[in-house]
Amino acid sequence: MATFTREIGILEEKDYRESQRELKQVSDMLNELYASVNIESLKKRTAELQEQTQKDEFWQNKELFTKINKEITALKKRVDPFVGLMTEVKETTELFQMALQDRDVDVLNELSSKIDGYRKKFDELETLELLSGEDDASNAFVTIHPGAGGTESQDWANMLFRMYYRWGEKKGFAVEFIDYTPGEEAGIKSATMLVKGDYAFGLLKCERGIHRLVRISPFDANKRRHTSFASVEVIPEVAEDIDIEIRESDLRIDTYRSSGAGGQHVNKTDSAVRITHLPTGIVTQCQNERSQHKNKAFAMKVLKARLYELKKLEFEEKQQEKIGQKKDISWGHQIRSYVFQPYTLVKDHRTGEETGSIDYVFDGEIDRFIYAYLRGKRTADQGLPQE
Repeated sequence: MATFTREIGILEEKDYRESQRELKQVSDMLNELYASVNIESLKKRTAELQEQTQKDEFWQNKELFTKINKEITALKKRVDPFVGLMTEVKETTELFQMALQDRDVDVLNELSSKIDGYRKKFDELETLELLSGEDDASNAFVTIHPGAGGTESQDWANMLFRMYYRWGEKKGFAVEFIDYTPGEEAGIKSATMLVKGDYAFGLLKCERGIHRLVRISPFDANKRRHTSFASVEVIPEVAEDIDIEIRESDLRIDTYRSSGAGGQHVNKTDSAVRITHLPTGIVTQCQNERSQHKNKAFAMKVLKARLYELKKLEFEEKQQEKIGQKKDISWGHQIRSYVFQPYTLVKDHRTGEETGSIDYVFDGEIDRFIYAYLRGKRTADQGLPQE
């Protein structure tokens, strides 16, 4: 195979062939995602709606005007980036082939430099499609409870709490402590944080369920291996005007002295608030504010979010029963194991995704598990065979 001359500092032809292969790989991934999302059906729906805008009643009906324009805008936000990127990649592929045949080094270098940008745009498109659920763009409340096992499980719950806190920091999200109840010796009895950022709930929702730890316990004088469990609950933060009815007669409100960090004032006054919703047994509490009034307002906000999530889950279960399906919603199921001894391994039991770099995972590096779950769920929802 002929090569370009090195005397003028140009890469060998095989390097350009590699760039061409990478360009084709991006094109293939894009075409696969295009078909998976069924962009053609979205384009058809957009055309149908635009046709309705030509009718007289469209301009005369304010409610219809708002509804259709809103749907058209949402559809275009999904369709236009796909069409734009596919057109750009196709044109670059054709130009690359022509430049390779003409041995036009300047054009080849310019086109090769665009490939990383195409990959980045593809990743952004895929992320938006993976996170297209109703509440995915919302902030997220993350609550962690230790399982049976006393200090050992409470320490494990605290390790998970720190892992999610570090993950939020790495993402550039704002993380607020809502409630933090420490254990007597170590760890936590329960804790809740609010993770604020774009698609926080969409990313974290796959973390709901039971997390299992296997290690030599630092609290066991005989250095025996222990298995501990902790549950993770993730719910979206809901808007203030969400339609959830909460009657005062259904609530029991208790105040207590804050037990977490926060200075002398927090620890000396009964500013913390616990709200129990009697019909469902749901309990929410907040102690991060100095004001009892503010803590109560925040606990009510968490309660409203949990009741909203419960309502959604009940509706989903009814819909699945109607079509004869029962999907795992990952609530109350062991979803992932973290093993320190006799080897180091973190494995997600839903996707098979695993890594031996356990220290990195506990430092917040959990995106590999999150995206493996989201991709697998999309495939399952579409009825496609998983790889």
